[in-house]
Amino acid sequence: MKHSLILLFFVIGLFTSCSNSSPSEKTVYDVVFRENVAGTYEKWQISESSFGYYYTFTDRGRGPKYSEEISLNKENFISSQSIKGVNYLNVAIEESFSGKDKIGISKNLMGTTESPFDGNKLYFRYDGSPAVYEVLAQLLLKSEEGKVDLYPEGSAELIKNIPLKLSNGTAVQLLVINGLELDPTYIWMLGDQMICKISGNLHVVRQDYSELRLKMKALQVEIEDKSLLEVAEKLSHKVDKVLVQNVNVFTVEGALLPNQDVFVEGQTISTIQPTGQAFSDSETMIIDGTGKTLMPGMFDMHVHNSKFRGLLYLAGGVTSVRDLANDKQLKNLAAQFDSNEIIGPRIVIFCGIIDGPGPFANQRNAIETLEEGLAEIQDYKDLGYQQIKLYSSIKPEWVLPLTEKAHELGMRVSGHIPAYMTATQAINQGYNEIQHINMLFLNFMSDTIDTRSPLRFTMPAQYGADLDLQSQEYLDFVELLKSKNILVDPTVAIFENMFVSQLGELSPTYAPMASRFPVIEQRGFYTGGIPKEGEQVARYQESFDKMLAVVADLFQKGVAIVPGTDGLPGFLYHRELELYVQAGIPTAEVLKMATIKSAEITGVSSVAGSIEVGKQADLILVDGNPLEDISDIRKIEWTMKGDFLFYSKELYNSLGVQYYK
Repeated sequence: MKHSLILLFFVIGLFTSCSNSSPSEKTVYDVVFRENVAGTYEKWQISESSFGYYYTFTDRGRGPKYSEEISLNKENFISSQSIKGVNYLNVAIEESFSGKDKIGISKNLMGTTESPFDGNKLYFRYDGSPAVYEVLAQLLLKSEEGKVDLYPEGSAELIKNIPLKLSNGTAVQLLVINGLELDPTYIWMLGDQMICKISGNLHVVRQDYSELRLKMKALQVEIEDKSLLEVAEKLSHKVDKVLVQNVNVFTVEGALLPNQDVFVEGQTISTIQPTGQAFSDSETMIIDGTGKTLMPGMFDMHVHNSKFRGLLYLAGGVTSVRDLANDKQLKNLAAQFDSNEIIGPRIVIFCGIIDGPGPFANQRNAIETLEEGLAEIQDYKDLGYQQIKLYSSIKPEWVLPLTEKAHELGMRVSGHIPAYMTATQAINQGYNEIQHINMLFLNFMSDTIDTRSPLRFTMPAQYGADLDLQSQEYLDFVELLKSKNILVDPTVAIFENMFVSQLGELSPTYAPMASRFPVIEQRGFYTGGIPKEGEQVARYQESFDKMLAVVADLFQKGVAIVPGTDGLPGFLYHRELELYVQAGIPTAEVLKMATIKSAEITGVSSVAGSIEVGKQADLILVDGNPLEDISDIRKIEWTMKGDFLFYSKELYNSLGVQYYK
């Protein structure tokens, strides 16, 4: 599809300090993460056709650092490239590419590969600086078709080229590019030079345009929102009356009721009856459910919503979520999801986050004093939030007064275990639930571990295998969880990827669906989690196996477990459920966790979580029987949320993701 040209002109404030002069010998960009300058990006010319780059930023002790060199051929495609440094998880990276004599040779985390290369495809690095985005933008602007083939596979497409004029008279272009990742890529260009790249919370902006960054961000948000409105209009199918015939219904008891007709009118389930009874209504949409399973919409109990990710939840059969940390405008996004202005799930729990001061602070909401924290809890309560999440930089002496304040307001408290505390201490000071299974393992190691740092991952990876589930210390802790009615939100799938995956090999977490994703998105499935070598490989596997054993043991002993992801919507949720079954929890119980149990915990079981007459029509049709094979939960044909029907194939394809068939 040829790229479209949209003539849009906006005026950005009265900023006159931006320089229009030629870049200096070294062009410097600010790297802004969550509205704080967190690093730098620099580029300079080495020769007529070769350039050098340096890129780094920090995020709570993590973050990449790359030195890079690129040479271009006469057509502006990369002819050679070298990258050295560390990636976001501080894994050492050494990557190179050379294309000459019609052969491309690439060395990266996938190893060394050779294949035909005629010089008119763009090598898109696995790890590195933003440089390749600028090269891609230049190529797309020159392309008559608005497409650039990638090496060794894939393509990128310029779907919009939006001319804008800044208040100082500078004419710029905002390019919208598909084909790289799930979200469109947005690049701000001044002529053939990139001046800004805004992607979620990570912004790279040329320093002479830093004062205009927020205005550019606001304009980009308007354009993003308009695009999402168009997607919602196209892919939301309004329904009034629907009859799903001859379908097997998943019941609140965790069994299948075979051969049923389920009638939905408006947003409500109105009739459930055995197949074969007379029915005639020309206005009703008839769906054949033979051999398929009708389930309630599922609940992801640990998410961080964004406007781009909403449709992935519905495509994967998730109709309700708990948001466990976001900005204070989350209610606005929830309203857009509820009205179907933007496709997304129902947000049934709003959880405000509070973190303490320091270099590892979560920048969503870091406080400097206890008094600020108490005020934040009140603010979240006034906004209608039901829960508070405390993060790793909270000072231990603040935990008790913060939890007391939240409880006085009728709010639950959950979170990470703050640095230099144990889970036992946090529970005894008011925690109602704990996020992430690693925080439970740290309880048996030390109260001197700095959980703000990557130690919260590496310590359980190295020593988790040693946890004795028959020890008195462990049994006493489980009894504490039970006596205090503590909820555990393990998110085991993210630890499988961290502990088990190997650099350069397809992660078992993503193996069932990796090939369905855009080619650049797939590369994240090969990065290997936290660094591991030698005996650590087997050791980390043993520690992950022990995590699964703990999840099963907690379930068997009556501790409430909830399925959540804290990651890739839908797909990671399916893996979370598979891992619970792998751990030994009965499949029926896992599916109940995903539906009626989560509805009960979030206080919405009177209207959701099961297929019963009078409840809201949040339904999913599964092409198979997940009670027999939990992996059938990946085979979602459609999701119904209220009076809208969403076909998974359409939702996935809109993001460049292939359907399961």
